[in-house]
Amino acid sequence: MVVPVFNEARTLATLLDRVVTAPLPAAISGLEIVAVDDSSTDGSWELLGEWTPPARGDRVEVVVTRLRHERNQGKGRALRTGFAAASGDLVLVQDADLEYTPTDYPSLIGPVLDGFADVVYGSRFLGGPHRVLFFWHYLGNRFLTLLSNMLTDLNLTDMETCYKVFRRDVLERITLVSNRFGIEPELTARVARLGSRIFEVPISYYGRTYEEGKKVGWRDGATAVWSILRFNLWDR
Repeated sequence: MVVPVFNEARTLATLLDRVVTAPLPAAISGLEIVAVDDSSTDGSWELLGEWTPPARGDRVEVVVTRLRHERNQGKGRALRTGFAAASGDLVLVQDADLEYTPTDYPSLIGPVLDGFADVVYGSRFLGGPHRVLFFWHYLGNRFLTLLSNMLTDLNLTDMETCYKVFRRDVLERITLVSNRFGIEPELTARVARLGSRIFEVPISYYGRTYEEGKKVGWRDGATAVWSILRFNLWDR
């Protein structure tokens, strides 16, 4: 599991506790957490160093790796650092806020363990419980997913979702270059080009307001449009 972190001191410890104690399928015997701090300035890195994983009370072994960028480079670079450091057969992306809930792990991992999928996306738009928030964010997400689908020939409902699960061999076959939020359309374009078996499952979503720490804005939407075009039409 890769957890990119940037200025999430308010939620980080709670999120990590939930990750460690989350339900896991019986086939999973180990949980590796690779937390990558992207040069936070709010004490997230210090908190990460002080945090102690809670006991699970079962046979699942928990291993934690803490990494830090000396300068801020973006979510995409943090994920690339985490992907390179992760050693598990499955790699799941988990944001450091509390918008996505680790109780969805069995649904996310299940299609891969059952042999049906190489990649699983957790969709916020397939009917799972969610906090009602911004109409224009919703519309923007749907537009970006539609544009991505037109160029990848996929029928995803939520390309921009945080929750993505990859078989390790899939990640080993692609070369990622995005440093910031362009990582989401890049990942989608590259796994689609591989012909990977991609599944979607409904997830819960507890979105934040900007006052509560949400970071994505309209500039990130413009970057996503450029990245969709770039990684589907030119940088192949």
